[in-house]
Formats: sequence, C-alpha cells, structure tokens
Amino acid sequence: MDRRLHALVLPPGPRLFAALAAALDGTGPAICPIAPGTPAPALAALLDALAPHAVETEDGVRPHDGPAEPVAAGTAVLIATSGSTGTPKIVELGAAALRHSAAATLDRLGAGAGERWLCCLPTSHIAGIQVLVRALEGGTEPIIQPRFDAGAVAAAGAAHVSLVPTQLRRLLEAGADLAKFRSILLGGAAAPPDLLDEARRRGARVLTTYGMSETCGGCVYDGVPLDGVRAEVGGDGRIRLSGPVLFTGYRRRPDLTAAARDGDRFVTQDLGVLEGGRLRVRGRVDDVINTGGEKVVAGEVAAVLARHPGVADAVVVGRPDAEWGERVTAVVVPAAGAPVPDLDGLRAWVRARMPAAAAPRELELVDAVPLLPSGKPDRERLRHARR
Repeated sequence: MDRRLHALVLPPGPRLFAALAAALDGTGPAICPIAPGTPAPALAALLDALAPHAVETEDGVRPHDGPAEPVAAGTAVLIATSGSTGTPKIVELGAAALRHSAAATLDRLGAGAGERWLCCLPTSHIAGIQVLVRALEGGTEPIIQPRFDAGAVAAAGAAHVSLVPTQLRRLLEAGADLAKFRSILLGGAAAPPDLLDEARRRGARVLTTYGMSETCGGCVYDGVPLDGVRAEVGGDGRIRLSGPVLFTGYRRRPDLTAAARDGDRFVTQDLGVLEGGRLRVRGRVDDVINTGGEKVVAGEVAAVLARHPGVADAVVVGRPDAEWGERVTAVVVPAAGAPVPDLDGLRAWVRARMPAAAAPRELELVDAVPLLPSGKPDRERLRHARR
C-alpha cells in the first residue's frame, strides 16, 4: 500500500524529530526535509519534482498546490541531493535501510544505553537526518542545535556527534575538550591529516566516514564497511556499494535509478582503491583534471598538499587553460605559525610524490575553503578564479 508524502520546510527541532519518528514507524507520512530559507524559485522547482501531498512549515500544514504522488509503503525519508538550478534529484530511502544503517553504526561504535547524540548538521541533508535516526534506534532523545556553535557543542554533554572537517577544526581552535565525546564521526569531505592528528592527540576518538544520500549516509568507517555493506572497485575505478543500506531509487526518475545500478550495486561517482581490505577514496570522477593530455585525480593531489607543513587545508580543482586545457589549481589555507607556502615550493612537494603533471600550476591562498551547506567544498565556485 502506498503512503502519503509531506515536504517539511522546518528547522531542526522537536517537530521535525517527531515527524521523522512517525515516518519510520509508519504512523505518519513519509517526509522530505527541506532547508528553511531555500530561495523561492529553487523551492518551487523542488516541490514540483517531489510531488508531495502537503507542505509543512512553522506556520502549519497546507496541501501542495501542484502534482501529488504517493511513495511506496516502505519509503520513509526522501533527500534532495541537488537542484539549486534545473531539475532536482531526490533520493528515496526505506525505513529498513535507515534503521539498518543506524543500528550498524551504533554497533561499530559500541554505543551504550542512554548515550545521547548531538545533531549540529543540516537536517535537509542525510548526515543530519541520520544523527536523529541513530538517536531513535538507540532509544535516546537527541540534542539538536540548529546552528553550529563551537562553545555550545563542547558544552552539550552528548556522547556522540557527527561533524564535517571545518566544524572539527573550529572546535580545536576553541580549545574544546574533545575527549568528552565517546565518538566523533567525521565526513562530508576529506579530512586533512594534520586535523586528524591534532584531534586524536587531544584525546578525540575520530572515525572518518564515507557514504552519500544513496547509502543512508556514512557506510564505510575508517575504510571498513559497516555490517552487511560491501565495497568494491570496478574496472573503471569507480566505487560500487551494496547491502541493506541502499536507496530504493530516485523519486520519479526510473532512468536515473537504472543508470546508477550495476546489478544489486550502487555505482558511485567516486574513484577508489582497496588497500589491505580497506577502501581509500581517490576523488570524484568529475574532479579528474585533464591537463596537457594527462589525467590527474584532484583529490589525490589535495591529499598530498594537505601533508605539507605549511598547509592547513587544500582543495584542488581544474581551471580552464588555453594551452593545457585545464590547469591544476591548488586552493590552500596556510597553516598558522608556519611560513606561507608558495607555488614553487608546493610544486616541488607534489613532484617528489606524484607524476609531474599533478604539480599545481596555479596557487590561490584563502583564509577558509568555501563550503556548501552540506559541509563539502564548493568546487564549482573554486573552479573560477577570484576577480
């Protein structure tokens, strides 16, 4: 039997948490959380693609004045993964998949009874929603903070928290006692080695996570898949994931669903390699830079740059170049207290560790890497030089 679908244009808080609980246990409609403040044109496009029966805001519930289509009975949560322009892509997640992901995470962490989770990530993204699902699965009330504040996070008294690297760095800069947390799940973007080293030196138990909306969030922790999840790398170098955490499809887009499947496996947009039974993510397929006929994986170059003593954070992108097609560009946050790195020095650092084509041909120094609401670097913005 199909079920109704509500779009929730609500901030993180008790009302959204209650709607999520009802969506998971079947007593309420399926939900699609949407960030309040979404620009009107983007919201209208998203609602048209979503086709919900109703829209819930802080002012109440109103019927959707556009198309309305039910979802399958087992579907609980829908997550929009894109759609600021053009047609959004919306991931359908079953209650069973969400619960398996949460239970497997609790098991991997060894989470004890009564240990609370802190949600300080956007609940319009899977990372924020999954924090709430873990709280439900663990039988606890989550601590919800609609806005990230380092002081408030440090004083929250939670046992477990999910963060993106920028948030972890801000906690370190604020002098937070990270040993208070039983675990810190770190995802959304690759974490610079110095960040992980410093956090662990201060007593933090940090687990790096890899996953996406289509896998109910993180499904590989420190390179090892969660219980029931299988990670493989195909002949094309792309990571393939399978198991009980997979999405059921893209809302109203069977063509996209079929294109993302390889049998029972989800074909990701990430390149990877298995080393000693652990998965290492090399970078995204669409971030491969074609420079002078050579293909350079941007994520691998960024990982090498991040180990430079003068680099606190780095993102590598390809920018248009009349001679090379694309030029390898390093966007770097200099490390505090260290000499500011220059292009020649960074080129030499990379050339000593990677093929010559990977050495950056342009350097842009920034105070902070621009981020998307999900916490991932805004690569599209970085592909265009500052004017």
